[in-house]
Amino acid sequence: MGRVSQAQAEENRRRVVETASRLFREQGTHVSVADLMKAAGLTHGGFYKQFASKEALIDEATAHAFDELTRHHKDGLEQHGGQRGAAQQALIDTYLSPEHRDSPADGCPVAALASDMAREGEDHEARRIYTEGVADFAEWLTTEDQDGITRLCTMFGALVLARATNGSPLSEEILTTARRALTAAG
Repeated sequence: MGRVSQAQAEENRRRVVETASRLFREQGTHVSVADLMKAAGLTHGGFYKQFASKEALIDEATAHAFDELTRHHKDGLEQHGGQRGAAQQALIDTYLSPEHRDSPADGCPVAALASDMAREGEDHEARRIYTEGVADFAEWLTTEDQDGITRLCTMFGALVLARATNGSPLSEEILTTARRALTAAG
């Protein structure tokens, strides 16, 4: 089999990073390289042509997930005519929805990667990226009246608890109660 073009190699790398970003949010960073490459539609052997290690991929996939989150914030702001408060409220409503609860692969990296990042050493790049992403998200949620860290912690905690209790009435109640609390406080 011949060598792939540079453009194809870049496309393959992009596909692996996007796939890893989704799988890590859905299943955690313990996903095997073989399973990840299969999900990307590529062979296991090609992994180390693209990445120095799985840790390097975790770094890139984490950055990709937070880049998606930042794009989502910017898109929300545009959709609401630059009205930050309206964009924040729409984000809160979406964040604390059954759809977000049920779709971790496409969801917030703060909630999906928290346990994995807690296990990473402080010197790991993915943990640094995660920490900066959390700080940026909290800053984006800050209003004149509310601290962004408090809002993010409420959203994060509610989402994690709703996912853990999914299938019970408590899950919906958690989402509804947190959304109501953030709306009333805003």
